[in-house]
Amino acid sequence: MEDNRKKVAVIGGGITGLAAAFYLQKQTGQPVDVTLIEASSRLGGKIQTVKKDGFIIERGPDSFLERKTSAARLAKEAGLDHLLTNNATGKSYVLVGEKLHSMPEGSVMGVPTKVSPFVTSGLFSLPGKVRASADFLLPKSKPKADQSLGQFFRRRLGDEVVENLIEPLLSGIYAGDIDNLSLMATFPNFYHAEQKHRSLVRGMKKMTPSSKQPAPREQKKGIFLTLTGGLESLVEGIESKLLPGSVLKNTSVNRIVRQPDGRYFLHLSNGNIMEADSVVSTVPHTILPDMLPDYDFFDVFRNMTATSVATVAMAFPASAVKENFDGTGFVVSRNSDYTITACTWTHKKWPHTTPDGKVLLRCYVGRANDEAVVDLPDAELERIVMNDLNRMMDITGKPDFTIISRWHEAMPQYMVGHKERLAAVSEYMVNELPGLYIAGSSFNGLGIPDCIDQGENAVEKVLYYLRTGQPV
Repeated sequence: MEDNRKKVAVIGGGITGLAAAFYLQKQTGQPVDVTLIEASSRLGGKIQTVKKDGFIIERGPDSFLERKTSAARLAKEAGLDHLLTNNATGKSYVLVGEKLHSMPEGSVMGVPTKVSPFVTSGLFSLPGKVRASADFLLPKSKPKADQSLGQFFRRRLGDEVVENLIEPLLSGIYAGDIDNLSLMATFPNFYHAEQKHRSLVRGMKKMTPSSKQPAPREQKKGIFLTLTGGLESLVEGIESKLLPGSVLKNTSVNRIVRQPDGRYFLHLSNGNIMEADSVVSTVPHTILPDMLPDYDFFDVFRNMTATSVATVAMAFPASAVKENFDGTGFVVSRNSDYTITACTWTHKKWPHTTPDGKVLLRCYVGRANDEAVVDLPDAELERIVMNDLNRMMDITGKPDFTIISRWHEAMPQYMVGHKERLAAVSEYMVNELPGLYIAGSSFNGLGIPDCIDQGENAVEKVLYYLRTGQPV
């Protein structure tokens, strides 16, 4: 019976690879031996949590959207459902010029679905509001395979709405230039709303579920989830469920070679060669072409850029921060002369992360065409961030401590045509590398649930291939 067991290698121990390995081992329909290979000494990739002096500080992502259900489901399957918690609610703001403006109620990624909050907002001038109202009159655009986010939104709503609201929000997610980012690879729902309803605003209003009003004295629940022990507890929980001996750390894959009989030989950094019947690669696009040098169709990823970013988390005594903002944080318009791109009042958004009598501010720097700041010395970066914060908040004294986390080439940029390029690569792989699949943040979504979804999808493809011998 042992001869019937197939071998599957999962390369990369970030959340995508973890999910793939977990679900491959959990399934019972196909006997497989799974090995998860990770180049570093730990699993989890960008998910890293620091616990210091009673604070819980995320170096990478701090949460995931609850409506994207795969992340919460994975946490529950790993036995961590008791740790799931929603964010505290409150206003979010946009910094334009030197003033914080409340995010207009009903905005969906900056697209208004309620007229009154938009009309009364101080974010836009009267001409800007008039231009945005043209969305109700403009015809839908002619069908096209792809276009930039900027091109699409500027046509529908005008430059001012784009620059003061949409761009800060979308740049906060992708750290990119919306005039280059692909609409169809990031938010195709906006395109479909316009095509179906002609007006983008009307379309998004019809496609957005109406929020149930909380009963009196019932606290509104936030739309994000995290784990009270920090997101790294999700990584630890999944790792604890993996079979003993199935994780290989401190080992990278130098080269993948397909054999005439269809098996794959993985040449490892420790000098060994691992055999596999199927392979799931979850490594970044920057690594993939060098791992498969015999296949030039992967070279398209050499031209795919990725933005470097950093987070600067500062802990203060509450008495040192004078602010009366009823909210959880803000994003920064490019029309403002600030280095930071956003700031989370973490002690308000996630109260469990911060001891009583303390304040935790988490600021973000780095975006497309403005990445040099990421590599400044710690002291200089802290000074710049403090100067920015003091322009809108009265902070006395230095922080108790600062934790700076740098992520080089961490944010893949889905440029216009991304989906078409990805489809072409996938077709080549079906024909020339059957049984090998790619997944992860470089390809079909950056967020934690998107990466988990890709891991699960790869598992389905692997099992089908091993069962039928047919690539998919």
